[in-house]
Amino acid sequence: MKIVKLLPLVLVSVALFSCEPNDPTDPHEGEVITTLNVDLEAGGSTVTLNFQDVDGDGGDPPVITTDKLAANTTYAGSITLFNESETPAEELTAEIFDEAAEHQFFFATTGATMFAYSDQDNDGNPLGLSFELTTGDAGNESYTITLLHEPDKNAAGVSSGDITNAGGETDIEVVFDVVVE
Repeated sequence: MKIVKLLPLVLVSVALFSCEPNDPTDPHEGEVITTLNVDLEAGGSTVTLNFQDVDGDGGDPPVITTDKLAANTTYAGSITLFNESETPAEELTAEIFDEAAEHQFFFATTGATMFAYSDQDNDGNPLGLSFELTTGDAGNESYTITLLHEPDKNAAGVSSGDITNAGGETDIEVVFDVVVE
């Protein structure tokens, strides 16, 4: 008799704890990016900008290195991304490319340098893993490279690289202080 009275309670308990949640986690949540490498090629030579912060926020400061860029030169640029907090390190570039509709790089500069997208997602919107960078006259500049996850690619100015109305979440943002000579 006691088993018959407990059976409905047991069934309800099993049903409550065996169901999947109503609000599953986003399968494409933001990436853990510890390393961002930028290769800039012009005239047979390559210039690199590198950011590495293996321990993430806090702990040791990031290591940022930059090569000098030539003035009044157009470079073909490419970005590679890694999560080096895992062993072995995971390259994320292909994943970002595969999820191009959900990502976009934005480029800003404090100088005369110009950035132009060279790649796009399947809807014709810019991605930014490949780009052109054209330097101006000699001087010191800062380049800010930001990768947004799920930006509003239809918002005003976003397709031309204006981050102002993009929304989304920042996967990584790096400021490179560069010398153009």
